[in-house]
Amino acid sequence: MIETIHVDLTPDQRELLLKGLSYLRSSVLLEMRDPGEEPAADREKQVRIIESLAEQLGGSRPAAAMPV
Repeated sequence: MIETIHVDLTPDQRELLLKGLSYLRSSVLLEMRDPGEEPAADREKQVRIIESLAEQLGGSRPAAAMPV
């Protein structure tokens, strides 16, 4: 079951959250991982979640900086 939480944000708070999500997305894409792991699926899932949240906040989807 998906739980929805409604939060009132000021435009400045929204922009701050979108900026933070952008940094978080970059961090996930640049995270060092062991070559033996299967990072692609996990990394792609995390990036999709971050991008989805940014879109829900009314921000644009960040352009892909690096291939996953």
